[in-house]
Amino acid sequence: MKVCMLTVVLVVVLVCQLAFGLRPIAGWRRSVVKPVGTSTTALFLSTADFKNGLTLEVNGAPCKILEFLHVKPGKGSAFVRSKLKNLQTGTTQEVTFRAGESVVAADVYKSDHQFTYNDGENYVFMNMESFEEVPIPKDKIENVDLLKEGLSCQVSVWNENVIDVQLPQQVTYEVMETPPNFKGNTAQGGSKPATLDSGAIINVPMFIETGEMIVVSTTGGKGEYVSRAQGEGKNFN
Repeated sequence: MKVCMLTVVLVVVLVCQLAFGLRPIAGWRRSVVKPVGTSTTALFLSTADFKNGLTLEVNGAPCKILEFLHVKPGKGSAFVRSKLKNLQTGTTQEVTFRAGESVVAADVYKSDHQFTYNDGENYVFMNMESFEEVPIPKDKIENVDLLKEGLSCQVSVWNENVIDVQLPQQVTYEVMETPPNFKGNTAQGGSKPATLDSGAIINVPMFIETGEMIVVSTTGGKGEYVSRAQGEGKNFN
């Protein structure tokens, strides 16, 4: 009798979750899968809502806006020229929209995951809510060379598949190796290569030395030096 009552209770709980959009019991679904109850109703936007990083659904595929430009010619109608990245195939394409044209926002679920390690085939992230480890292929990660252990990233899921992993816009790194500066270089300006603690190699000003902590922008397809990290000196440990 007790077994029957327990079964009935579990069934009722499950029905309520499905009916009212409650989050499923931890462990029933993968941590990267969109929680039950997330809206699947199409969200219509216009070109006035465009911003870099916005994900649209174009021809049935999720496409992220990399850049866009509103154009108002002297003759003819205004339009918006955009560069989109197909998050399924990784390809980029240029698409032109009429000014004010209606577009559909992709139904993407985003959550925070922390990078833990590379197992040789995938990059393994930990869901910061469920602590479940999630392996993600390299081609789904922007600026993968800038990943370092413990970095918190935003994982995007569409149709229950990971389509994108985005790093924070700015991250602090240690300069592991860079050619030494010499007298006269600072005044002349210029840049030199530097290897970061993530393994990435970027250009830095001539005055930066090995062991310094620097802030790097992860946007734009490659890492770019921003500044010395505030309050950070050299780290030789």
